[in-house]
Amino acid sequence: MYTVYIIQSQNSGKYYIGMTANLEDRLRHHNSGANRSTRNKGLWILVPREQFKDKKTAWFREKQIKKYKGGEAFKKLVS
Repeated sequence: MYTVYIIQSQNSGKYYIGMTANLEDRLRHHNSGANRSTRNKGLWILVPREQFKDKKTAWFREKQIKKYKGGEAFKKLVS
């Protein structure tokens, strides 16, 4: 099972979109500062998430959400 997730920085309010097979480990990875994209931006909290049976479908959904970023569709997802 694969999860497409959106996390938000409590410091800056910025969002990060990703995909993983192990959400708990991935969130721990983001909050520990091990990920260059999310390092030094404070605590990250999970906003929405969607689960998929296969990696390919999850990857396509992640790319779709990244295209939404900043638009109305993205605002609906995170609200």
